[in-house]
Amino acid sequence: MKDGDICIHKVAQPDGTFKIRSVLLLKQMPPYGDWIVCAISTQLRQEVKGFDFIIDETNPDFMLSGLKSASLIRLGFINTVDKKAIPGTIGEISYSVVKTLQQILASELIK
Repeated sequence: MKDGDICIHKVAQPDGTFKIRSVLLLKQMPPYGDWIVCAISTQLRQEVKGFDFIIDETNPDFMLSGLKSASLIRLGFINTVDKKAIPGTIGEISYSVVKTLQQILASELIK
């Protein structure tokens, strides 16, 4: 697996429940190889402009993403996932988009 892969994973929700959803593998972390992932949602109305990323049928990455409908990559909804808990990928987005998302998140963290 690599940065930019899209997987299915059980994600903790803010209310303490879990939901199976698509996630973007954002960055694999040392020393154990766990992944920082961000949740993907079809609730486009939740977009934080300039922070989140919409991927829809007009985006060149949509066909490779494995997503079934327009979706929102939510940078504010991140989790750390054990690498063994990710069974495989359903698709991917381009490296350039992943780098942009990583830079946006890093910029927000150092504010």
